[in-house]
Amino acid sequence: MFSHLRKLDWQLIFIVLLLSGVGLLTIYGIGSPESLTFFKKQLSFVCLGFITMIGLSFFDYRIFKNYSSILIILYIASLLLLFFVLFSQDIRGASSWFRLGSLRFEPIEFIKIVIILILAKYFSFRHIEMYRVRHLIVSGIYIALLALVIFLQPDLGSILVLLSIWFGIIIVSGIKVRHLIIMLLILSIFSVGAWVVVLKDYQKQRVTTFLNPENDPYGKGYHISQSLIAIGSGGLFGQGLGLSSQAGLKFLPEQHTDFVFATLAERRGLVGVLFLLILFAFLFWRLIKITLGSLNNFSRLFVSGFAIMIFSQMIINIGMNIAILPITGLTLPLVSYGGSSLISIFIGLGIIQSIKVRN
Repeated sequence: MFSHLRKLDWQLIFIVLLLSGVGLLTIYGIGSPESLTFFKKQLSFVCLGFITMIGLSFFDYRIFKNYSSILIILYIASLLLLFFVLFSQDIRGASSWFRLGSLRFEPIEFIKIVIILILAKYFSFRHIEMYRVRHLIVSGIYIALLALVIFLQPDLGSILVLLSIWFGIIIVSGIKVRHLIIMLLILSIFSVGAWVVVLKDYQKQRVTTFLNPENDPYGKGYHISQSLIAIGSGGLFGQGLGLSSQAGLKFLPEQHTDFVFATLAERRGLVGVLFLLILFAFLFWRLIKITLGSLNNFSRLFVSGFAIMIFSQMIINIGMNIAILPITGLTLPLVSYGGSSLISIFIGLGIIQSIKVRN
C-alpha cells in the first residue's frame, strides 16, 4: 500500500488541495450565516473527494480501455439520467438537478467524465485513421445526443464544455488541417442557425447584455455590472475577508458559485487573482507531464480531455466574471461551491492517479 502511495503524483494532489483551499477560504470569507453552512458542506465535499481520488488510484484504469461494454453501459445510463432529470424541479430556470433530501445531485458533472472516457476509448483505436471523416461524425453523434437532452434543461454552459472536450480530443488525436477547417465552418454555420432558430429570447438577451451591460445595469446587466464593480474595487491587495462591499452587502449574486472569482478578486485583489491563476497554470503543467508520460493512447487522450474540461470551464467562468463572455452558469473548477462538480473532478483525478501509478 505504501509503495502504491509513493507512486502518486503528490505535486498534483498538493496543487488540487491548494485550489480547493482557496475556494474554502473565499466561501468562508463571505461572512454571511449561509456562507458558514456552504463552507462546512464544501469542506465535507473536499474530504469525500480526496478519499475518492485516493481510492480510485488503486483501481486499474485499463478496465475502461479494454472493455467497451462498460463504457456503453455508462453512456446509456448518462442519457437516461439526463432524460429523467428533465422532470425534476426547476432551480434557477433549469432542470439540471436531482434532489436527495437536503442535497442536490447534478448528473452532467459526472457525465463529463464519462464522455472523456468514451472519446478517449474511441480515438485511442481510431487516431491512425483520423483522415476518415466518418470518425469525426461518429464521435460527434456521441456528443450531439447528450447535447440535445442538455439543451432541453436548458444548460448551454455544459454544452459548450462538451463541445470543447470533443474538439480538443480530436485535435490531440491528429485531425487533418483540411478537416479542421471544414469542421470550424460547419460549427460557425450551426451557431448562426442556433441563434436564429434554437436559442430562446432570454438566452439571446444574455449575449446582448454582456456586450452592453451598462444599458440595463439594474436589470439584465445587473450580474455583470456588480461583478465588474467587485473586481475593480479589490485593487492590488483586496479589501480583506468579510470587509468587501459588493459581496458582503450581497450586491454581488451567486458569490459562492458562478461569481466566486469576483468575490475572490474583491477580497484578495490582483495578488489573489494572480495566485489563483498560477495554481491553475501549475495544475495544467502537471497534467501535461502525465500526458507526455502516458504509455498508451487511451491514457494520453483521457488526461488531455480532462485538462481541456478544466481549462474550458475556467476560461468560461472567468470570462463571464470579467464580462468578455456571456453568463452561462458554469462554476470555477475546484474553487466554486458545489458537491457534484467537486467530486466529479476528484473522480477524474483518481483515474489520472491510476494512470500515473501504472506508467
